[in-house]
Amino acid sequence: MSIEKPFYIDGLDNKKILYENFFSDLANIKEFSPLCKQDSIYGYFVHISASLLSGIPITLLDSDLSETEIQNLCDKRDLYAPKHIRIPEFHSFGEFLNAIKSSENTWICTLFSSGTTGCPKRINHSLKSLTRHVKISLKHSGDIWGFAYNPTHIAGLQVFFQAVFNANTIVRLFGLSANSLLKTIEGESVTHISATPTFFRMLPDSTNAIPQVRAITSGGEKFDAHAMKKLGRIFPNARITNIYASTEMGTVLASDGDVFTPKANTAGLLKIVNGELWIHHSLAGSSEDIIPSGEWYNTGDCVEVISEEPLSFKFTSRKNEIINVGGYNVNPNEVEQALQEIDGIRAARVFAKKNSILGNIVCAEVVPSGGGADEASIRASLSKRLQPFKIPRIIKFVDALKFTKTGKLSRKP
Repeated sequence: MSIEKPFYIDGLDNKKILYENFFSDLANIKEFSPLCKQDSIYGYFVHISASLLSGIPITLLDSDLSETEIQNLCDKRDLYAPKHIRIPEFHSFGEFLNAIKSSENTWICTLFSSGTTGCPKRINHSLKSLTRHVKISLKHSGDIWGFAYNPTHIAGLQVFFQAVFNANTIVRLFGLSANSLLKTIEGESVTHISATPTFFRMLPDSTNAIPQVRAITSGGEKFDAHAMKKLGRIFPNARITNIYASTEMGTVLASDGDVFTPKANTAGLLKIVNGELWIHHSLAGSSEDIIPSGEWYNTGDCVEVISEEPLSFKFTSRKNEIINVGGYNVNPNEVEQALQEIDGIRAARVFAKKNSILGNIVCAEVVPSGGGADEASIRASLSKRLQPFKIPRIIKFVDALKFTKTGKLSRKP
């Protein structure tokens, strides 16, 4: 089989792997371990495909996990010897695609949540639940995907399947420095990008528009109007979609802005109780670590209801991220948004530090953009937008922010 285009481009490793190389590497796998820990993004792609084609379940492990961490995360039943497999030879891309899709309901992929709400949870997904929103058509055959996620997490898998099911090229953006991102996106003619709001906020301000990007999808965190306006300037021809998704649920909602209005077939699977979003367990992957309340799962996401009929709402924060300062509640997203609206600040991270008097104090790290912002001017600007207890006690200038393994802002000091 010959497809005359690259499968994967990795500027960090100077790799340009054609589709024929990808199929050759697949055919050369003779032994397969259900516990998958690889040194490269491409290695994950090959082993995920081998798992699908052989029908053997796979557990995806982050490349930096130690043996002790793996032992703590995985049950002993996971730690069995590699299996001998034989990948069939394919004579057409359609043949390959049909072979993968034949395991739609039987294949099991185990992922781990980011652990932001405590210990990471084990979540089992089928190919059907992971590809719920994948679109396959000739219209998508020329797409080039910027890959901006960790390949061991659900958003990365969804991008991989969307790309490989349409024989698209995948360009690595994950792990690139902020200053090289726009150069890579433009140089490799990327047309589609899916990433967290944090990733997009870290893009440098640019006076040069990149017109070939046609679609941008953002999810995993609250996406503010300021970030959307910035993307509109850099990628003027891109449709920008805001999604609500999680490791437990996959993709649930999509919107053109920050207000979500569930479609008729989804509305009955959502409810709001005391300002928090609950989702029906039928949308979740299977897990011994997810304990629904009856038929419903509490996401822990706080929302502001815009209208009851039809239901529409905005996400405001995660319940466990609210900072209690001497009895007052501070939403870190609100403070970050205020910081990011100040000229001279590209991105910001707000988090709590323990304090013997107040319980917690609010702290912030900011990435400057073009100079001009100093601590005094930042505090003066914030005092016009926020109540005094929300203004960070400590403001630190940094070159880069601290992220979780899923690409979200870390709330840890």
